[in-house]
Amino acid sequence: MEKRYLVFIFLLFLSLMAVAPSHAQLIAGSSAAVTKIAQVSTSRIQSSDIAIKRKTMYEVLKKYNSPLINEVDSFLEACTTYNLDCYLLPSITGVESTFGKFLLSGTHNPFGWGRGLIQFNSYHDAIMAVAKGLRENYVNKGATTIEEIGAIYCEGNTWAGKVSYFDRQFRSEEEKQLFFMHDPVQL
Repeated sequence: MEKRYLVFIFLLFLSLMAVAPSHAQLIAGSSAAVTKIAQVSTSRIQSSDIAIKRKTMYEVLKKYNSPLINEVDSFLEACTTYNLDCYLLPSITGVESTFGKFLLSGTHNPFGWGRGLIQFNSYHDAIMAVAKGLRENYVNKGATTIEEIGAIYCEGNTWAGKVSYFDRQFRSEEEKQLFFMHDPVQL
């Protein structure tokens, strides 16, 4: 009887946690719950938000020892220029090339763009080209979620889940950055 009671309490706890708002949602309200990529208007991002996103990207790319760590500003330029979610592009590189670690030599193509065969002169050029392609050929044509983009971007059915996994890592790191920014330790 006690075992059933404990299992019931545990399951109840898990179900409550699944619907509990995240720390970012508690701070920012419903605007933190991003369901569509096109809804994130990065053209209106404040400079403090850019600083948080820069630090967030840097920390996640550093964690993976990514050669793209020096391209954080390129990712930010692309997301603001093409009004995309700032974590979409680096999340895609996480899936397609383990954040730039595994790609065809000399292609500078961490996105697997054109099956990874398209060559770019630099990572910056690749980031800008893929951002433009995502905006024009995906988002502008109605593919506004990671799942909708994935149905076009990749033949497999696991791509969106993997991109979402990395997207959650960026968002989790951003929550840490926001926490420390809002709750500084007083000495």
